[in-house]
Formats: sequence, structure tokens, C-alpha cells
Amino acid sequence: MRSVLFYTSARLGIFVATTAVLWLTPMRKAPVFLLLGALVISGVISYVLLSTQRDAMSASIVSTVRDKKAKLEESRGKED
Repeated sequence: MRSVLFYTSARLGIFVATTAVLWLTPMRKAPVFLLLGALVISGVISYVLLSTQRDAMSASIVSTVRDKKAKLEESRGKED
């Protein structure tokens, strides 16, 4: 779960930093375009920079789901 929080906070940080940089451009006069631009640019940056963290997060989620499924199957077996 720690990897999920780290990845999410890193994505949010990249978005905030991108928004701050775009604020220095003439885009600040159109907030909708500023946010959309920041969303697209931060998405590309995070896709490149956070691939390792994204893989770790994915592995964490997969293992959690497998554990939950195993517990469910175990409890179903006990009921029968």
C-alpha cells in the first residue's frame, strides 16, 4: 500500500509543479487551458519518470487482490 501512496503523491507533485511552471506563461489568463495543459504535460512526464514506481504499485495491488481471493476461497471451503 505504501507504493500506491508514493506513486499517487508523486503524480500529484508533478501536476502541481507543472501547473506552477505553466502559470508563468500567458496560459494563466485561461485557467481551463492551464489545467488541461498541466494535466497532459504532467501525464507524459509521470509516464516517463515514474515507470518503476508504477510497476511497484501494480505489483502491490496484484498481490493484495490475490491474497483477498485466497482468503475468500479458503472461507468458502470452510463453509462447505
